[in-house]
Amino acid sequence: MEFLFTCIGYAVGLGNVWRFPYLCYKNGGGAFLLPYVIMLGVVGLPLFYMELAFGQFASLGPITIWKINPLFKGLGYAMVAVDWLISLYYNVVISHVLLYLFASLASIPTELPWVSCDNWWNTDRCLDPMHNVTTLNASVFNTTLSPTTEYYVLEQSDSIDDFGGLSWKLALCLLLSWMIVLACLIRGIQSLGKVVYFTALFPYVMLTILLIRGASLPGAMEGVKFYLMPDINRLADPRVWSDAATQIFYSLSACTGGLIAMASYNKFDNNCYKDALTVALINCATSIYAGFVIFCVLGFMAFEKGVSVADVAQDGPGLAFVVYPEAISRMPAPQLWAIFFFIMMASLGFGSQFSIVECVMSAFTDEFPHYLRGKWESIIFRSIVVLISFLLGLPMVAKGGIYLLTLVDYSVGGFPLLFIGFFEIMAISWIYTYERFAGDIAMMLGSKPNIFWKICWVGLTPTIIVITIIFNCIFYKEPTLDDYVFPAWAQSLGWMIALFPMLLIPIWFLWRFCRDGGFALLTEVMKPQEDWGPANPTNRKAIYATEIQLTPSYFEIDKHFSFPHMAPDSERRLFSPPMHHGSFPDVLIQGTTPSGSVTRIHQNQSVSTHSIPPPSAVPSVLHLTPAPVPEPDTHV
Repeated sequence: MEFLFTCIGYAVGLGNVWRFPYLCYKNGGGAFLLPYVIMLGVVGLPLFYMELAFGQFASLGPITIWKINPLFKGLGYAMVAVDWLISLYYNVVISHVLLYLFASLASIPTELPWVSCDNWWNTDRCLDPMHNVTTLNASVFNTTLSPTTEYYVLEQSDSIDDFGGLSWKLALCLLLSWMIVLACLIRGIQSLGKVVYFTALFPYVMLTILLIRGASLPGAMEGVKFYLMPDINRLADPRVWSDAATQIFYSLSACTGGLIAMASYNKFDNNCYKDALTVALINCATSIYAGFVIFCVLGFMAFEKGVSVADVAQDGPGLAFVVYPEAISRMPAPQLWAIFFFIMMASLGFGSQFSIVECVMSAFTDEFPHYLRGKWESIIFRSIVVLISFLLGLPMVAKGGIYLLTLVDYSVGGFPLLFIGFFEIMAISWIYTYERFAGDIAMMLGSKPNIFWKICWVGLTPTIIVITIIFNCIFYKEPTLDDYVFPAWAQSLGWMIALFPMLLIPIWFLWRFCRDGGFALLTEVMKPQEDWGPANPTNRKAIYATEIQLTPSYFEIDKHFSFPHMAPDSERRLFSPPMHHGSFPDVLIQGTTPSGSVTRIHQNQSVSTHSIPPPSAVPSVLHLTPAPVPEPDTHV
């Protein structure tokens, strides 16, 4: 049961509340549910089930588990790198949630700080939320800001070029959030299993309370109509299908190593098939359920402002920290609903963050058990990981930090996950082979997966992932934050962030391939063949000769040639090349025999010897074959 709740807490996160509802509205409302459900069935579920079965069978973390194919161990490092990057900005988002939660608690005696334009930070552009915008000139309305917007952008710079100093309130909230993560994970997976009972269940209680309250607000049904109204024509747009596939990766947290790490603690015969179906379906149902909660409130907000729902619908942080707080401020007892909402957001955030960070920590603990498995070693290691992560997250709580956060989120959540998913499924289903993997599952569950899973794992899922990558390339959009377009250097930084985990896959592959003999094999197959040289035998000098008439002797000539008709290897020796550039300028090759005789091959292909062993020792004709050639600078 703890494993099930842990998976639910890991998969169900902030993206279910602020990303899916907006994608659903933007991509055709109820019509978006069709590609979303299809992508869930042919991409999300197969990857989810594969990773749970993979981790449970080997009981290893996402790095060490690649004993299955050492050349693809870079996939494990790529997964952990993605998880780590996500943890950096995810905790920054949680720090914003904590800041709003503390502000809501502090406002109980008075009013929420983002309700009116009477605060010291408000500007002349602040528009009272109770003002009906229909009475304003359009040009005037477009230049105004709501109190919630001004509160959210408080101490925020105008661009990523103006990074500014730290926001000390956010920095302290970030420190607190990392301290909570450390406190819950200091003892490893044992402490995590107890925390998830709260972080997995409490958000559903809060979502239900907020849904009941939201549905009773005027205009709520209009918001629901905007959320679900199907626009069938949108299904012909490939971007809709691409968004659905990408959202599945984002929503299920697949291909980040977390599912492998958590499944590795299961009993060998645990029914991971049932767990995969349960968690994936609960996750997607939560996304749809959260959409009702969000759009009920958006419908109310649009009704209050006298505008369309399309004018207030946003995604990402704008929905959580601007739109929803403004809607809450218009409810009776707004402090109470604000506290409920941000507690729910904190629970969703920490539920995912605990599993994300534990994946990173346990991956390295499994990979280096001799150094990190001891009690104090584990505590010190986990503390160092948290400290480094906190320090790396500080730039994202600077005045220009929201731009960096947006850039990291945009860069990590797309191409890296798709590439990891493709190589993971190819490494298991094609290289390890489906039959062997199905046999492993049969060892755990008593029967092999049915034909549906074979079709998905072997062909359908990797094909759809490749198509999604192609569509994402064709319809690529530069990262933006509201109307702000990132400068070229920031976009380059985003690509570097995206390439970082992806490049770990080929880098490890090439390093391991060369280390395990691949370089020697490559060198061997690049050598010239034995019959290489002038086609006409009369033009083949000594160095290309295949037969040389010799006076009776037996020897091995330098390191360029070896004679097949020789004494056993134990009686043969290789000698340094002669210094023929001095006393013997016409000598091409010189060798010696165990008996001490010296034999030289001259430029005119004549052979001379100093002493001759018994004639019966060697044949009169020796066939020369190329032997390994040393570095050129070893020959004088």
